Amino acid sequence: MGDPRKQKKKYVSPQRPFDSDRFEQELQLIGSYGLRNKKELWGHRTDLSHYRRQARNLLALPQEERQRLESELIDKLARLGILTGEPSLDSVLDLELEDVLERRLQTIVFRMGMASSVYHARQLVTHGHVALDGARVMSPSRIITLPEQDRLSYSQKSPLNDESHPARIAASEVAKMVSAQTGETMVDIAPRRADLEFDEGFDENVD
Repeated sequence: MGDPRKQKKKYVSPQRPFDSDRFEQELQLIGSYGLRNKKELWGHRTDLSHYRRQARNLLALPQEERQRLESELIDKLARLGILTGEPSLDSVLDLELEDVLERRLQTIVFRMGMASSVYHARQLVTHGHVALDGARVMSPSRIITLPEQDRLSYSQKSPLNDESHPARIAASEVAKMVSAQTGETMVDIAPRRADLEFDEGFDENVD
């Protein structure tokens, strides 16, 4: 039994520590989503690996045995907003790391137009300016469910509740600019995934 005072590592390190292609891919994702370091990225990659492994294990079961467990996994991922479109175990296997990163609190705060950039969004979260159901949430990496997304707001004591606050104006201008250029809202737009295969040697069969 391990020491309860020591937290278990929540991520799996790459199998190939020195891989220039992986370094470039990681840096692109860290920049696109405003992550603090690679450990954050690896943590979400490990979560994705767990989802995929569950799907593979379920596909190996007889149809009558897997039906209930399949519904539980698909419903969970759909509620988290990670799984969209036609839900199936095959679609779970097709999930990409960006699908998980898009559901981070930090990303959603930016997509909702509450911040002018993903880095600004991280600052707002860590400084206690963002609330869920009126209670401050200060973890940028928290995965937000679809119902929770509609209940996000600025925290009660945040000066950003004033619509004339410069940061609110800047965030609004960014949202308007994106909408004018693309015809879509910030929430509808995900970063481009061009050439980001991200198959860099992580072990997906981990506990």
